[in-house]
Amino acid sequence: MMAAAEAAYAGAKVTLLEKNNKTGVKILMSGGTRCNITHDTDAKGIAEAFGKSKRFLQPSVGKFGPTDVIKLFNEWGVPTKREDTGKIFPVSDRAVDVRDALHRRMLDAGIRLEKQTAVLNISRAEATTSNEPGGQWRIAVSRNGAQDELHADRVVVTSGGKSWPGCGTTGDGYPWMKALGHQIVAPRPALVPLVGGTEATQSLSGLTLPDIRASVFTPDHRSGKKPKLERRSSWLFTHFGFSGPAAMDVSGVMTECPSIREARLRLDLIPDVAATELRTLLSDRSSERSRRSLLALLQQWLPSRLAGHLCQANCPSDPNVNLSQLPGKALQTTIESLKRWELPVHDTRGFAKAEVTAGGVQLSEVDPRTLESRIVPGLYIAGEILDVDGWIGGYNFQAAFSTGRAAGIAAATGGTN
Repeated sequence: MMAAAEAAYAGAKVTLLEKNNKTGVKILMSGGTRCNITHDTDAKGIAEAFGKSKRFLQPSVGKFGPTDVIKLFNEWGVPTKREDTGKIFPVSDRAVDVRDALHRRMLDAGIRLEKQTAVLNISRAEATTSNEPGGQWRIAVSRNGAQDELHADRVVVTSGGKSWPGCGTTGDGYPWMKALGHQIVAPRPALVPLVGGTEATQSLSGLTLPDIRASVFTPDHRSGKKPKLERRSSWLFTHFGFSGPAAMDVSGVMTECPSIREARLRLDLIPDVAATELRTLLSDRSSERSRRSLLALLQQWLPSRLAGHLCQANCPSDPNVNLSQLPGKALQTTIESLKRWELPVHDTRGFAKAEVTAGGVQLSEVDPRTLESRIVPGLYIAGEILDVDGWIGGYNFQAAFSTGRAAGIAAATGGTN
């Protein structure tokens, strides 16, 4: 919708093909139906959230960043608010307001919207004669079971990835791009809940930790001594494993491994307390504090359920032990549990529960300024179909808006903006 509106306002005659019976289905579901449209940061902060893809996104996000998105939605009658996490939501907490604003804007720009029209294939047209429809592109479509063919001078593909397939994002665009000569980095779930843990951690289902640090170590990352990715945010224990922003943010680098079991997930449950400080507290044998129980100390930082679980795990013979009587082995294992707790992960909830798709069209084959294919002139590729995936918190919507805008303008004008 962003690409279509920008192309139309830039002077192009635009047709938008939508296979669903309404536009923006994924918007309506996002953010718990509230739609986190962007994040309170600058263009550099947005790009940083995309790891190896950050350089590719810099030109488009740099010319249309978070403040531009916020300003535009405000102008469209959708006031926004900033939450403590930095996430930007509509004041109404209604994703439908975001979708409706985008929908109205593109219609106001004069685009032609064809709903329930599924694209089957995109191909370059042969040289046309005066008796044939104009346009160097042929788009095979299906409408209510009947096939048809449309023609265009330029094509912008924003068909998304494979996450939330119930919204219609079922990876349709990958075979189109592959047939046109593009390399496709194998799509995989990202921003997805993790399946794993132990019977003990699954018994903590429903427990939220508001501030932890999650680190992922992978075999391909240097010596394995430094994490490939660290994210500090909230964490949720579930009956199947783990969820919440921190778990979902690190999921993408875990699914990048040939087997997710090769990735090691480690939690720092108390990131504001250094390991040296913790050791001093636990090894105190003389002060008044040493008369406290280990459980009482852990309850300073952790919910009672988790504190009790760690006491039982590290001091099974006496979970209520006082600090002054804490055995040396229990002291060390308690530090490990609090600062370097390794949790097993053997799978994810898959594309059905993933918020975004990692992988997609190889970025080296797309011009980051215009989003035009370097393989096939006149083809523009934007959004989640590209090999870009960022953190939770509005980053991925921002990337979609920025790349969509750049692609729409470039497709209409043949230039950059």
